[in-house]
Amino acid sequence: VIGAGGLGSPVLMYLAAAGVGTIGIVDEDSIDTSNLQRQVIYSHAMVGSSKLTSARRFIHDLNPGVCVISYETKFIAENALDIARGYDLIIDGTDNFPTRYLVNDVCVLLGIPNIYGSIFRFEGQASVFALPGGPCYRCLYPEPPPPGLVPSCAEGGVLGVLPGIIGSIQATEAIKILTGIGTCLSGRLLLFDALTMRFSEMQLKKKKDCPMCGESPSIHELVDYQEFCGIPGVWHPEALAPELEITPSELAEKLKRQHVTLIDVRQPQEWDICHIEGAQLIPGRTLPERLHEIDTSREVVLYCRSGVRSARALQVVHQAGLTHAKHLRGGILAWIAEIDNSMIAY
Repeated sequence: VIGAGGLGSPVLMYLAAAGVGTIGIVDEDSIDTSNLQRQVIYSHAMVGSSKLTSARRFIHDLNPGVCVISYETKFIAENALDIARGYDLIIDGTDNFPTRYLVNDVCVLLGIPNIYGSIFRFEGQASVFALPGGPCYRCLYPEPPPPGLVPSCAEGGVLGVLPGIIGSIQATEAIKILTGIGTCLSGRLLLFDALTMRFSEMQLKKKKDCPMCGESPSIHELVDYQEFCGIPGVWHPEALAPELEITPSELAEKLKRQHVTLIDVRQPQEWDICHIEGAQLIPGRTLPERLHEIDTSREVVLYCRSGVRSARALQVVHQAGLTHAKHLRGGILAWIAEIDNSMIAY
């Protein structure tokens, strides 16, 4: 279990209660008062204590037959393979993108399932990645969002019961895989909205061109995940000249006047979750051979989820001669926040 926080707490509680024989826990944090509204295996008396020490005590009190192996360290590229090797599965209870990509890549390289969960404010997601024949996390999110765009739970807040719901789903998936029963979430992304109390689901497919798990993978070892996610000092959309970007409000006005050709460079499964009306889907990897499909009689605007992929795709269309093309700053996430909050933010 990577992370003994909001998601890790219910995961650890239910795995221990179920009698899972050996549980490894990776976490280096101490308990803070602000954790207590969602990290249910801790109490006020434990504030200031190591999460690992407190989690071990909780598990022992609940089920003394469980063997707990503690790793009081960060899960980083330098130690991740050594920590994960030998376990039957990994449960991702992290709240940052570098570690999520690291967990994914470790699972693909070692051939073990990745039980994924994510929470933010009133919404949560869960899936199972890296099963044989199934997609990995990079199939869903080929690129991370720009640094700082998506705050952590501590920064953005989260409904206290939400990690309990998503963490319980993760524990359920883990128990099903360990016991070989039921049908797991591989190939499906489960979405939960606590405000409307609705679950929805989208189908995920293993991408043939995925750099990690595709037919001809280009990633064969762990990388610098801080750098990959733009932390620190690597290129990201903010480095673009302002005249090459368009804001959501500017795009909305141009769409009303039908003065723009809008190109969505995300993947088909992302398009199925939500897309801007009037857009044309041309996934970024297919853009070079499909440039002829773009109507250049109007201003061309590209967009993706967060602005990373569209900014890079912009270089492709500029090199092809469409030098006046722009991209949507902040991607469809910014569009949802500023123009249409009825869409599902993923």
